[in-house]
Amino acid sequence: MPVRKANAQWQGDLKSGKGDMALESGAYEGQFSYRTRFEDGTGTNPEELVGAAHAGCFSMQFSAMLAADGHTPDSIKTEARVHFAIDDTPTIERIELICRGKVPGMDEETFKQTADKAKEACPVSRLFKGAEIELDATLDD
Repeated sequence: MPVRKANAQWQGDLKSGKGDMALESGAYEGQFSYRTRFEDGTGTNPEELVGAAHAGCFSMQFSAMLAADGHTPDSIKTEARVHFAIDDTPTIERIELICRGKVPGMDEETFKQTADKAKEACPVSRLFKGAEIELDATLDD
């Protein structure tokens, strides 16, 4: 089984420190800081990267399940909204998956049922069982 890697480096304390994150593949490298995570700074944050990973994983899982049922999608677009609560112990409380798909010959009910199954089967969803994962799946014409 493949092992995928990402790296992060942090320098300094929480509020005035700064960091960099990079993917092993070289597809992404960027900065993060207190401001990018808790305020509105330039750069990324772990929650944004978690959202990208979840949206990508779900879209692939859903597409695979649709195709296995004979409905190869024209497109599956997923947005992940990562809800990050900042209190005594910062926590990712839930993730909303908003999915829009174009699947020729598919009805709305079957689309939603398959989306629910994909949400449960997606490896990133399974990783985040501790977080509430919501799904809004809509079939576009």
